[in-house]
Amino acid sequence: MTPSYIASDTIRTAFSRAMSAMYRQEVPQYGTLLELVAEINARVLRDDPALAARLSESDQLNRISEERHGAIRLGTADELAMIRRLFAVMGMVPVGYYDLSEAGIPVHSTAFRPVTEQALRRNPFRVFTSLLRLDLIADARLRADAEERLSRRDIFTPGVRRLIDRHESQGGLNAEDAEQFVEEALETFRWHHEATVDHATYLRFLQTHRLLADVVCFRGPHINHLTPRTLDIDAVQREMPVRGIVPKAVIEGPPSRRCPILLRQTSFKALQERVNFLDGDGQQRLGSHTARFGEIEQRGVALTPAGRAVYDRLLAEVRDAIIPHDDGSNAEAYQTTLAAVFAQLPDDWETLRRERLAYFSYRYAIPDVHRATGHFELDSLEELIADGIVVAEPITYEDFLPVSAAGIFQSNLGDDARQEVGQNANQAALERDLGVGVADPFAIYEQMEQASLASLF
Repeated sequence: MTPSYIASDTIRTAFSRAMSAMYRQEVPQYGTLLELVAEINARVLRDDPALAARLSESDQLNRISEERHGAIRLGTADELAMIRRLFAVMGMVPVGYYDLSEAGIPVHSTAFRPVTEQALRRNPFRVFTSLLRLDLIADARLRADAEERLSRRDIFTPGVRRLIDRHESQGGLNAEDAEQFVEEALETFRWHHEATVDHATYLRFLQTHRLLADVVCFRGPHINHLTPRTLDIDAVQREMPVRGIVPKAVIEGPPSRRCPILLRQTSFKALQERVNFLDGDGQQRLGSHTARFGEIEQRGVALTPAGRAVYDRLLAEVRDAIIPHDDGSNAEAYQTTLAAVFAQLPDDWETLRRERLAYFSYRYAIPDVHRATGHFELDSLEELIADGIVVAEPITYEDFLPVSAAGIFQSNLGDDARQEVGQNANQAALERDLGVGVADPFAIYEQMEQASLASLF
């Protein structure tokens, strides 16, 4: 008799919901944020029937309320390799390479996420995963101390290790094992009020880099933010203060547009949380730590390499002219400059599509339409689109942006997080530590677009 295994999409959905419930309990403002995002999304859909219809017709409406991304910071190559195996149980693979060292943050990162169209529609849960780069810490004695401390911790429960082994050996998990897996895996991401170092040691790491203290001084990589998706991030930014939430000064990413591109993100300031430190005399000392926060995102269309080159050039032009201050003192000037510079990028779907600046998925306007298989030229596709027989839909960007990620990190680690560590991209090292190569995001979007074209003829 063939074993009955639970689909990875189902396990991922159960895990993301459990993670959201846990984070809502740990960070009450996250619950307030979810309520605000739900209200604004409902308002947008009510006021924009065309958008609501497009999302419904492309089977994306239900995923909006489920959508979340989280972020964790790991300390060792072994932790990274094991977290890859953990996410694989949920159908999530490492996609993309992000070097944050250029922004003064001693980590490099990848994003674990589902990659097939079907899996993304079921639940597009993502976890932006960063690995601490101790090689970028100049203090040799502190670096050795951090290495020794990290080598002694195990961020995974024995139970989750057993279940990962079982999944790999038998090709899946049954219902009972899948439920236990979610419970066991959640422990890796839980917040702990007890530090693993004394207060003086914590301060030494903190003074070198705030992120170093966050990674080295705790039992595990507590989820440091969880992010719902909104359909109007500008409205969220305006209304957060009304709900008692203080947002970061500016929204990261491109400006507001009629045709959203890539990713826009904002967040509320990191919380100062109570932490118990065990000092050398065996006595507990009460202190605090700042790391966890709330974030909101608005996702637009995925850009092709040509479109991304334009985006990167325009963003560099903006940042050559003005860098947003953490205190918001030049926020208005930054937004004005951002909008003016990005006026160079077409802001209508047809131009973005025709000039191959963005990726699109193609389907028949009437689902039951079938055409004879055969070779076709681009002109015939354009005729089908012009006649309303074929519909071109923007493919949602599922990944992240290095400059935006760095901006979120810096605004929540504190002003002193922007330290000189230089530009040290090393994708080969990250892939070595992962044990696999990272998938190319452009190749994934291209495959989606080509598959949709192939399905027409």
